Amino acid sequence: MNERQLTARGLVIGAIGSVILTMSSMFIALKLSSLPWPIMFVVLVSMFVLKLMGNTNLQEINVTQTAMSAGAMVAGGLAFTIPGIWMLNPETELSVPVLLAVTLGGVILGLIFTALFRKYFIETKDLPYAMGQAAAATLEVGDNDKKKAGLLFISMGIAGIFTALRDWFAKVPATLLSNKLISGYGSYAGIWFSPMLISIGYIIGPVVIGVWFLGALIGDFGVLVGGVELGLWDSVVALNIKSSLGIGLMVGTGVGILIKGIIPKAKDIFGSMFIKDKLGDTFINMRWAPFVMIIIAAVFTFVTDMGVLASIVTILGAWLATSMSAQCVGQSGINPMEIFGIIVLLAAKAVSNIGEIEAFYVAAVVAIACGLVGDVMNDFKAGQILGSEPKAQWIAEVVGALIGGAVSVVILAVILKAYGGEAFGGEMFPAAQASAVAAMIGGISHIPSFIIGVVAAVILYCVNFPVITLGLGVYLPFYLSATAFIGGIIRFAVDKLIPKFEKEGKGTIIASGLLGGESIVGVIIAIIMAVQIIAK
Repeated sequence: MNERQLTARGLVIGAIGSVILTMSSMFIALKLSSLPWPIMFVVLVSMFVLKLMGNTNLQEINVTQTAMSAGAMVAGGLAFTIPGIWMLNPETELSVPVLLAVTLGGVILGLIFTALFRKYFIETKDLPYAMGQAAAATLEVGDNDKKKAGLLFISMGIAGIFTALRDWFAKVPATLLSNKLISGYGSYAGIWFSPMLISIGYIIGPVVIGVWFLGALIGDFGVLVGGVELGLWDSVVALNIKSSLGIGLMVGTGVGILIKGIIPKAKDIFGSMFIKDKLGDTFINMRWAPFVMIIIAAVFTFVTDMGVLASIVTILGAWLATSMSAQCVGQSGINPMEIFGIIVLLAAKAVSNIGEIEAFYVAAVVAIACGLVGDVMNDFKAGQILGSEPKAQWIAEVVGALIGGAVSVVILAVILKAYGGEAFGGEMFPAAQASAVAAMIGGISHIPSFIIGVVAAVILYCVNFPVITLGLGVYLPFYLSATAFIGGIIRFAVDKLIPKFEKEGKGTIIASGLLGGESIVGVIIAIIMAVQIIAK
């Protein structure tokens, strides 16, 4: 291994950054029910600090940023699920050691699956991973090409200023919604003024984004508006159909990934877990992984009181869900980790007599694992472009993720102690995703739509249709899909009208800068808000 990729100073910088980002991510996830991708922020911080110290290279920066960002989405997975417990009963008391077992269990599963899945999603399928591409472009351009660097940082500055005006100073609106027209149907049609999401649409391209937008049309103007207007169902049933169909499409995609992609390659992907000296598709011998999974199952069974069957379902469900997360992030740049947690939660409830609190634990384990996998796959994509060693990145991921897992539990416990359980779901900490998990404890709201979605997605995936973005479009608010679609249209126009512009990489550089500007300022605002909340 090249010693200048995985260095002691890089791990120390990454560990400190992981603590800071995990703290801010926990607060912002609870306060704003959202979580900006940390990768662009940590790329610039890692590059600045290591270049200041001297004698560095792009690979060391990439490995350092992997450690620094790993804890952020771990905090998101915890914040998007566990607070639902207090929304149902503010007086519930949870043990910190139990929360630590849940969180670190999810982290370790995520670490295992990133090692196993990396080659399949990054190299074999070669998914776009727009955030990873943008991070790599930022490092390459900033290091080698002054003209392109100027283009990158000018676009980054414009997006950063716009984001500050939108989110901090409230001088420009965040969304333009047609509430007067179709709000009565439960639809949020319009656009979100987000340079980041437009850039993701541009980088991913018009085909996949077009499918995403098709899903939005089906969900909002087909199910919500069309179904109600035709008298097929009322608006409440329409919302249940929309969400259930979207979730079903995403679950079916996961099943399709297993059937078509992972199971036929199981010997290569999982061989390192069972066959001596066999790496297969991995970069590290994983023969220890089955034993660790058995230990995790025992911890879930006896420490968290999930029971044997629910513990097994949780681990198997995390395997399915993390593959869905890797695919979803790779194709769309979005990681609905709490939805993946809900899916496995419902499966555990269907086959066991798991309790209400323990069901939240299942969702948390899966959401944490999916959050980690989705985030680090972007880092691996950047590493593929930059020529970083996957093993070095994975070791950095281990350090950052374990630190982030421990810090996120401590911060959640501190918030609970300071504000009490009644703060969750209210004005202080709305935590909308956790509220959705709490609402789904009772089960899928419209089973026929869910089943239709699963079956349709399996068939479509097996015939190479990019169905996961179809499911996202059905499930997500319309304004998110419409914004991403704008980016796809711009890319289509550029490719047709001025192809030289993209062949020279200028379009992707501008998109990377816009994406980075919003995500960086978003993280800075999150850190400031976290400090303000702590100070109070």
